[in-house]
Amino acid sequence: MQNRTIQLPASWLHHLEQEFQKPYIKDLKKKLQECKKKKITTYPEGSKIFNAFHLTELDKIKVVILGQDPYHGPGQAHGLSFSVPHNIKTPPSLVNIFKELEDDLKIRVDRSNGNLEHWANQGVFLLNTTLTVSKNEPMSHKNFGWNIFTDKVIEIINHQRKNIVFILWGAHAHSKINLIETSKHLILQSVHPSPLSAHRGFFGSKPFSQTNDYLESKEIDKVDWI
Repeated sequence: MQNRTIQLPASWLHHLEQEFQKPYIKDLKKKLQECKKKKITTYPEGSKIFNAFHLTELDKIKVVILGQDPYHGPGQAHGLSFSVPHNIKTPPSLVNIFKELEDDLKIRVDRSNGNLEHWANQGVFLLNTTLTVSKNEPMSHKNFGWNIFTDKVIEIINHQRKNIVFILWGAHAHSKINLIETSKHLILQSVHPSPLSAHRGFFGSKPFSQTNDYLESKEIDKVDWI
């Protein structure tokens, strides 16, 4: 993650260029370099760390879905919260997201395809609050400084845009509510879709229809979730 290799669309770079010069980013890079020296496998691969920013430019965002940290198994993480590449088994939380999507919109979803790039391409910003993780070690990079960076990203979206739907699943995502102005955005929150908690209020929360109803009320194109 060298400065010269951080290639972001202009809409993001305009607001984040100075952030990349701050001391905590230098420390973060150092920690990632130390992982490399120790031959610790880190996910996602370097070229995918900022994938969400490339697929969903700032001025195209309609919806933000906050995740925590990337999947920590081989081949799973590709820089989008909850999403996995084609031909990778759909993780349990995403299976539950698909179940709720089917129930909410009364549609059928191909649960075997966990790639959510088609959401990202429509303006659904799939942001993890920590952007890297060590192999088989969930939350291993939670103190690397990524949270400072992604808090800044949320603040930028909050200030620069209006009528955005923020979907916050689980306590970690809920902790970001104070970064969002409820007078200009919609916040939808529930428990996390994890199998450990989904039955306690995620199922039946209808985030997808609520999102589209809100977008429609603001004369913004709905998301095609299928």
